[in-house]
Amino acid sequence: MSDPATGDGQATAPGPARHPLPPGYRQGIITAITVLLGFSLAFLRFWGLEASGYWTIRSMLSTATLVLAVVLQIVALYRSLRVEDDEEHEYRKTVRWLVVSAAVMVLALLLTMLESAAPVTS
Repeated sequence: MSDPATGDGQATAPGPARHPLPPGYRQGIITAITVLLGFSLAFLRFWGLEASGYWTIRSMLSTATLVLAVVLQIVALYRSLRVEDDEEHEYRKTVRWLVVSAAVMVLALLLTMLESAAPVTS
C-alpha cells in the first residue's frame, strides 16, 4: 500500500495511537504542582531558619525527607512543562510523580510533627 502524502509508493507503518489531553488538564496539574512546591519551600524555610530549637537526628531526617519531596515536585513540574506531556501516557506518568511527591511531603510533615512533639532532653 502506498502513502499518498509522500508519493513514494512505500507503505508507512502505523505509529502508536495519539491521545492528546482534554483542554485544561496540563494547566491544572501545573497549578497543583506549583501550589505544593510553594508550600513545601515555605515550610522548609520556616523549619530550617525560623523554628526554635536545636538540630537533632530526627529533625535532619524530616528535613531531608522534605528536601526529597521538593526534588520530586521539581521533577514533576519539569515533566509537566514538556511538550511531550500533552500525550495521555506521559501525563499519567507526571501525575504519578506528583502523587509520590505529595506522599513524601506528607511523610515529611508527619516526621516534623513527631519531632516537634518530642520532649526535649538535656
